[in-house]
Amino acid sequence: MNKIILFILLTSHVRRGVSTTKYIFRNTVMHTYRSHTCADLNASHVGEDIRLSGWVHRIRDHGGILFIDLRDHYGITQVLADPDSPVFKSVETLRSEWVVRIDGNIMARAPDLINPKLSTGEIEVFIKDIEILSTSEDLPLPVFGDLEYPEETRLKYRFIDLRREKLHNNMILRSRVINSIRARMNHQGFNEFQTPIITASSPEGARDFLVPSRIHPGKFYALPQAPQQFKQLIMVAGFDKYFQIAPCFRDEDPRADRSPTDFYQLDMEMSFVEQQDIFNTIEPLIKGVMQEFASEKPTNEIWPKISYKDALLWYGSDKPDLRNPIKMQIVSEHFKGSDFKIFASLLENEGTEIRAIPAPNGGSRKFCDRMNAFAQKEGLPGMGYIFWRSGENGLEAAGPLAKNIGPERTEAIRLQLDLKEGDAAFFLGGKASVFEGVAARARNEIGTELGLTKINTFEFCWIIDFPMYEREDETGNIDFSHNPFSMPQGGLSDLDNPDPTKILGYQYDLACNGYELTSGAIRNHKPEIMYKAFELAGYSKEDVDEKFGGMVKAFTYGAPPHGGCATGIDRLVMLLADETSIREVIMFPMNQKAEDLMLGGPSEPTNEQMRELGLRIIPPQ
Repeated sequence: MNKIILFILLTSHVRRGVSTTKYIFRNTVMHTYRSHTCADLNASHVGEDIRLSGWVHRIRDHGGILFIDLRDHYGITQVLADPDSPVFKSVETLRSEWVVRIDGNIMARAPDLINPKLSTGEIEVFIKDIEILSTSEDLPLPVFGDLEYPEETRLKYRFIDLRREKLHNNMILRSRVINSIRARMNHQGFNEFQTPIITASSPEGARDFLVPSRIHPGKFYALPQAPQQFKQLIMVAGFDKYFQIAPCFRDEDPRADRSPTDFYQLDMEMSFVEQQDIFNTIEPLIKGVMQEFASEKPTNEIWPKISYKDALLWYGSDKPDLRNPIKMQIVSEHFKGSDFKIFASLLENEGTEIRAIPAPNGGSRKFCDRMNAFAQKEGLPGMGYIFWRSGENGLEAAGPLAKNIGPERTEAIRLQLDLKEGDAAFFLGGKASVFEGVAARARNEIGTELGLTKINTFEFCWIIDFPMYEREDETGNIDFSHNPFSMPQGGLSDLDNPDPTKILGYQYDLACNGYELTSGAIRNHKPEIMYKAFELAGYSKEDVDEKFGGMVKAFTYGAPPHGGCATGIDRLVMLLADETSIREVIMFPMNQKAEDLMLGGPSEPTNEQMRELGLRIIPPQ
């Protein structure tokens, strides 16, 4: 007669963001591998016989007694064996990262040996039986501790790297953040829909990853850069609020805050909305997420709206870090016709300006020289400066620039910048597009060096009024500067502007602490405006029909006004985890060369695969 095994659901626990369930088994029948996880046990379990399974995290020999930190996904439990244990010899053979099952009895730790850092720190487990489930070779990188290891090694052995506590916790954080986002979007009445992964190629600002078609030789699909057209078509189809946690694929040059291949975004779209409606939707969601997962770091309550033009002027960037209070200003008038010939001569050229970076409390020659050296490292000849100090006749300006332009001009600069004794200002000149990037980095450096930049806080702002178009410096051609499917702020008539670079779109970005977090727009839903908008960027009607024919045709059958945005999941989690690289919050990232060091991608196709696809490789010249 078969033995009937009965179990009772006792309780549910949440450990490291994952739900676990504990069972009591009658007739002493035990689960094959564990009765509890390595985070379950506490003083209330003293005296019980239990079973645990996990990795050997750390081994310590204290006077012949072997202490082992046993680790699983949920936590750590200390287990031990002394020479009187029947399995002591087996325990002696254990090495780091071996996987074992142990049976044992729970004992209370002495009061002075309690570890408050562990949920299981009140108890330890005396080993009665042990089974080695698998062994491990010598590790290429350690799991215990936070030693820095080369990123290439970490990515090659990512499955080991992910065992490390910090990285493991980052992945759990990512999962919890996504769950929270889904719940918050559902609460706001959004429906989650999935859009195709294999689609047609379209020009959306980055290079496509192309997928050759076997069924249609010589033709290619593309992996979506974003679900842009599909989500707009969902609005045309009559669904009012859409979202998805969408994978996006772009063949991009790598950066620390950007993946060179793929990333995930919270993609959303709404019908019958204006720009402010999008802001009113996304702000409480992100504020709620920040409060839920980083409550110790305050988030600014009011998110200012800054025009793209002002953002570049004040901060040198369209993704400013507002934790730094420094705002740059144009001071060209004070240098025109001055004896500082470098700036005076620059200003004789069209489209040039002199911009000042105020530096409160930076008024020492040592600091000014250090910032000048910083500019030189950035590839500039240097960065002029003035600092104000107490002199024989009161407040005086000092530095090379001050000597050349005289006291009247330096005083006018000080008053404009609202500076005082002990303060300084740094100056850059030329075409803004040339020096703006360095100016932005100098502003950040000054803010950090002088302790002006706040820490442990999140500062958000909306960047609005993006220009629809930009002019290429070399060719003079007009191209889209942002999302090509955006609505010009003045509608069709706005597109008659003789200077397309002056046309503004209903386009917006959300920046936080120097990172672009969200990007979106109110969409162009009228075919006549779309044709005209693309015409200015050099696309004929035939080009538009070929590239976006499906969406344009859809707009002829009744399209609602609509808009949306996309928030970078990887970048959001990076901020919450206090990391500076998104590879620290992606489970299996590629390196900066877009290589998968663990599985060996990209790999060479076989001759058979190439023949099936009708392709051959042409070696690079």
